[in-house]
Amino acid sequence: MSKVELKAETRNLIDGQLVPASNGAQFDNINPATEEVIGVAADGTKDDMDSAIAAARRAFDQTDWSTNHSFRKHCLEQLNQALSEAREDLRQIVIAEAGSPILITYQVQVDSYIDSMPYWSNLATSYTYESPMSDIEFMGKTQGRLIRREAVGVVGAITPWNFPLYLNLAKIGPALAAGNTLVLKPAPDTPWSATHLGQLVAEKTDIPAGVLNIVASSDHGVGAMLSRDPRVDLVTFTGSTATGRAVMEAAAATVKKTFLELGGKSATIILDDIDIDVAAPMSGIAVCTHAGQGCAIQTRTLLPRSRYEEGVEKIAATMSAINYGDPLDPSNLMGPVVSKKQQERVLSYIEKGKQEGARVVVGGGIPAHLDKGYFIEPTLLADVDPDSVVAQEEIFGPVLCVIPYEDEADAIRIANNSIYGLSGAIWSGSVERALSVARKIRTGTLSVNGAQWFDVDTPFGGYGQSGVGRENGVAGFEEYLETKIVAIPR
Repeated sequence: MSKVELKAETRNLIDGQLVPASNGAQFDNINPATEEVIGVAADGTKDDMDSAIAAARRAFDQTDWSTNHSFRKHCLEQLNQALSEAREDLRQIVIAEAGSPILITYQVQVDSYIDSMPYWSNLATSYTYESPMSDIEFMGKTQGRLIRREAVGVVGAITPWNFPLYLNLAKIGPALAAGNTLVLKPAPDTPWSATHLGQLVAEKTDIPAGVLNIVASSDHGVGAMLSRDPRVDLVTFTGSTATGRAVMEAAAATVKKTFLELGGKSATIILDDIDIDVAAPMSGIAVCTHAGQGCAIQTRTLLPRSRYEEGVEKIAATMSAINYGDPLDPSNLMGPVVSKKQQERVLSYIEKGKQEGARVVVGGGIPAHLDKGYFIEPTLLADVDPDSVVAQEEIFGPVLCVIPYEDEADAIRIANNSIYGLSGAIWSGSVERALSVARKIRTGTLSVNGAQWFDVDTPFGGYGQSGVGRENGVAGFEEYLETKIVAIPR
C-alpha cells in the first residue's frame, strides 16, 4: 500500500481553543487499508462534552451570532477559503482514516462539498427570515401578522464514518449559516475529518468562541449526552436506524427537536423494456462504490423473471471485474470497509444469506490477494428471498442481493417491502414508464436511467425508518430554524 505524510489536527475544539482531552487520554486512529495506527486523537471525556455544550449555550445566548447575518456570512466565507486551501490535506485524511478510494474524493467525499460550501454562506444573508402574512379580522378589527424564522439554538450533531468530511460539513454549514451554535461529535473511526476542521476554524476564521465545538471521543456515551442534555435544543444524527431510535428516545425526555438521516435498503428496478447490457452492470458498480458503505446505495436489484439469469450473468461479469485494493490507486473503485468489526459484520450477513438459501455467484469472502486491510470481495447473492434477513437489513458492505419479480406491480411491491425508504433506481426503455413507477415507490430520492439527483441544493432524506427531516437545500436549512408568528395592530 502507498504511504502519504498526513497533516492532521489531533486536539478537540472547545470554546474557541484547541485542547487535549481533560484527562490527557488519546485513542488510536487506524488505517483500514493497512491495519496500521496512523496517529492518535484526543479522547474527549464527559467533562469535555459538558464544557462544549456550556460554551455553545453561552455563545448562543450572550452574543449576536444568531441575528448578525452578515457577520455569519463573513465567517463562513473565511471557512470556505480555509477548506479550499486545506483540500489536499483533507483528501489524504479521508483516504487514510475512512479507506475511501481517492477516485471518489474528487466527488462527494471531499471536493464537491467543499466547492458547495458557498451555498450556505450565501444563504445566511439571502434567506428571508421575516415576512408579512395577510391581514385577518378579529372582533371587528384588522390584525396584521408577521412570520419569522429564528435559529433553533444549540445544535448537537453526531456523524458517522462512511463520508466523514462531507457529513461533518453538511451539519456545520447549514446549522451555522442559520444562526445556531453547534457541538459536533464525530465517529471514533474517523476523528481527524472533524478535528482538522476545528484547527481551520480556530486559526483561519473569526467564528466566535463557543459557536462551533468539536469533541472526538472513543466513548459513544460522550455523544449520547447531546441527546439528553436540556441545554441542547436540537440533535441531528446520521447513522444506523438502530442508533437513530436511541437518539430519539433519549431526546424525548427534553422534547427536543430531532433531525435524523438513517439507514436504507434501496432497490434498483430493471424493467423488462430496457437493454440489460446497459442497466444490469450499473447495479454491480453502484454497490461496490466505497465498498457499499453508503446509506443511499442500491443494494437490492429486481430483475424480470423472464430475463433473470441473463441479468445475473451481466451483473456477475461486472462485479468480477471491479478494481479494488489500495485506496490511493486511482484505478480502484473500492477500498476496505472501515474496521475489523465492520468486516466481520458484513461477512456474517453473507453467511446468513447462504443459510437462507441465497446463491453466492461472485465473491463471498476475504480476498486472497490482499494480506492486509479490512477488505471484502465484491459479493453477488442471487435467488434472494425478498423477506429474508439479507434483503431486509442494511449490510453496509459490497453485497448485492438479486431478486426476481413477475410483473411491474410485483416489482413495486418488492421495492416497497422494507422498513426503509431512502433511495432507489429505475431503468426502463421509456422515461414516462419509469416515472410512472417512480411515483409509486416510497422513497425520498430516485434515479431514472442513471440520472443523478445529488447536490447541495437537493433536500435529501427518506420515508419510514430512513429518518426524520431533510438534509441540504432550503429544506435542510429550515431544519435548523424555528417559526414564530407576531401579531401587530393595524
